[in-house]
Amino acid sequence: MSIVKRFISESIKRTEIDEFLQKKLERAGYGGVDISKTPLGTHVVIYAMRPGLVIGRGGETIKELATTLEQNFKISNPQISVSEIEVPELNAFVVASRIASALERGVHFRRAGFWAINQVMAAGALGVEIVISGKLRTERAHFEKFRAGYFPRCGDPALKYMRKAEFHVQLKPGIFGVKVKIMPPDAKFPDKIEIVETPPPEDEGKAKIEENPTTTSDVTETPPGSAERQVEATSNKADGSKEEKE
Repeated sequence: MSIVKRFISESIKRTEIDEFLQKKLERAGYGGVDISKTPLGTHVVIYAMRPGLVIGRGGETIKELATTLEQNFKISNPQISVSEIEVPELNAFVVASRIASALERGVHFRRAGFWAINQVMAAGALGVEIVISGKLRTERAHFEKFRAGYFPRCGDPALKYMRKAEFHVQLKPGIFGVKVKIMPPDAKFPDKIEIVETPPPEDEGKAKIEENPTTTSDVTETPPGSAERQVEATSNKADGSKEEKE
């Protein structure tokens, strides 16, 4: 199998696992999954609002999930761990599922979209975009887009930090689709420059002086009166030399 086909097959498998867990753990507030391969097997991290429902009594539910992933999706030795979602409003899966449940209850799509945007922005997100598509007003399908905040569409921040989710819901007019994109508050942008303050030159001079202080042992100080004594000694020597010559 070539590298391209292998990546395509792995992406398809991850999408299937995501859809399976989304249906299986809908009551637990499913918020996404991370799959990574380790030397001992495959590490699967499930994000949920209520981890207790994912684990089950005595770990029955999580054991059932492990056997299903191993048999149906051919995952070798799956090691499942559950992580609780700290801020549900910043999770794209949770926001999309809330919008879909609101549409099922008969809430108008615009009211559900603006309500979700206000919740996400109040949680501290930098930007959010929500797209609701389907037979919203007429028999012809179209989409409505709701957007707020700073939301880049391309570049490294959009690929690295953006959180995406897609949810489908069956209503009487047909199937409605909900797409949510959230830019979290911890995203870093290349146009934001941090300026590091350096100490002024005076402080640098003082620091150098403190690092290399001049000790008193290096400088030889002449005690008071020593210069006069030296002058008298030289004059006495000169007189003695004159007398010897005479």
